[in-house]
Amino acid sequence: MRVMIAGVSGQLGWELQRVLDPVAEVVGVGRDRLDLSQPRSIPPVIAEIRPDVIVNCAAYTAVDKAEHEPELAQTVNGIAPGVFAKAAQRQGATLLHVSTDYVFDGNHSRPYTETDPTNPVGEYGKSKLAGEVEVLQSDASHIVLRTAWVYGVGGRGNFVKTMLRLGKDREEVRVVADQVGTPSWTGDIANAIAQIVTNHYDIEGTYHFTNSGVASWYDFAVAIFEEAEALGFPLKLKRVVPITTAEYPTLAQRPAYSVLSGKKLEGVLGTFAPHWRVGLRQMLAALKPTIE
Repeated sequence: MRVMIAGVSGQLGWELQRVLDPVAEVVGVGRDRLDLSQPRSIPPVIAEIRPDVIVNCAAYTAVDKAEHEPELAQTVNGIAPGVFAKAAQRQGATLLHVSTDYVFDGNHSRPYTETDPTNPVGEYGKSKLAGEVEVLQSDASHIVLRTAWVYGVGGRGNFVKTMLRLGKDREEVRVVADQVGTPSWTGDIANAIAQIVTNHYDIEGTYHFTNSGVASWYDFAVAIFEEAEALGFPLKLKRVVPITTAEYPTLAQRPAYSVLSGKKLEGVLGTFAPHWRVGLRQMLAALKPTIE
């Protein structure tokens, strides 16, 4: 089986290649070869690689910047996935497209299911929803996999790495406590994708995968510092102070509640997602040797 990973230099794509390499022929494609701001570049690459499965981990993820660059966000997140789908259909490949909790408005008080109405509140979420629609309405064999609050060892910045950097230099950090979701480690997301890809499940449509459990960004930050301290990370930090969203204004509105229900995919895979704190501990253990 030949699996093409788009966005292989990002944190999820990097992890997925590591997980799939032992069990599949993996062709990782980065921005140097596939620029999603130029969707016309997609079909020739797919025709050359001739994959059986395409996993699209590539995305425009600058949530605040998207408010000023809605056209670019729409091109990368909204238009390009449709081009992937058409090219996948011509190739006879299955497309697994990674999406986000930001397609919801965050007004729920229970986990979002795959059938709940979408209502993105910012340009990033709108662009990701547009991409979902393109894939779901295509004639390609397809899966849309939504996840949330993603972090990992690979790629550039994420919340965990930011907290570790701040905790090394500061005695106090202030973190939003009234936005709730589920921190999701790329290792666990990649393992779920690998199960889907390698087991040839006869599934199509939309699915959710995150780690299990619920946390605010404040809860997540406190756990990061507790686990990092136990592992011997260099920390100057003494206090994590909870604040409200209003005290930390951002250009783009974030969903206040973005917990995703994973029951549908759990029923397919026959396994439950690990708790988010277990994933955090594993990520930090893997990260520490890279910064020593």
